[in-house]
Formats: sequence, C-alpha cells, structure tokens
Amino acid sequence: MCQMRYLLNLVVTAFALWITTLIFAPHIESTADTTLGHIGTLLAVALIFGLVNGIVKPVVKVLGCALYAASLGLFALVVNAALFLLVDLIAGWFDLPFNVENFWWAMLGALVVAVVSWIVNLVIPDKKESKKRKRR
Repeated sequence: MCQMRYLLNLVVTAFALWITTLIFAPHIESTADTTLGHIGTLLAVALIFGLVNGIVKPVVKVLGCALYAASLGLFALVVNAALFLLVDLIAGWFDLPFNVENFWWAMLGALVVAVVSWIVNLVIPDKKESKKRKRR
C-alpha cells in the first residue's frame, strides 16, 4: 500500500512538472524528442525531485531554521528555488533533457510545482485520512 502512494506521488509530481514546463517554456523545459521521452524525463526528474525534497530539504530546514523564523517563512521560497536548481543540476548529471534557465525561473517553477501538487493531492483521497474519517 505504501509503495502505491509513493508511485502516486511520483506521478503527481511529474504532472506538476509538466504543467510547469507548459507555463514557463522555454525557461523551464523538457527537451526530449519524443512524447515517450518527454514522459520518461518528467518521471525521472520527479524521482530526483522527491529524493532531493526527502533528503536535502530536511537538512536545510534544520540548519536554516533561524532564517525561516526571521523571514516569517519567506526564506522557504529561496530554499525551494535552490532545491529546484539542484534538481536541474542532478538531471544534467544523468543527461536528462530538463533545463531551468536561472534562479528566478526556478523560484517560479518551484512555486507552480508546489501549488499544482497541492491541488492534485486535494482531489486524490488519502487512504489514511479516509480511514480516520470513517472511524469518527
């Protein structure tokens, strides 16, 4: 059951990345030649995105908690943009045709990915939450 949720999160993130590439092309884009290559690229980048958010982001949050507090959470935008650029860098190491032009486009892209993922996750019910609601 847990693996299915990870797979679903991967697909949701890939969808959010696709929407982001549609909105901000050519500043954020997947340059794959075929539709299948484009889908594969987005899924691979979504996997990298999930790993970066799961491994690097908690460390950055702990180390930068004073900056988060001092900026009333606005520092999170900077961190998310930097992590988005890190995803672009790692994708480049694997020769994935995914490109982010610069920091400002990364900030906008990270914001759109977060909002689209949030909206899609609102629509898709979480099994744990639905079980809690049934018990009440």
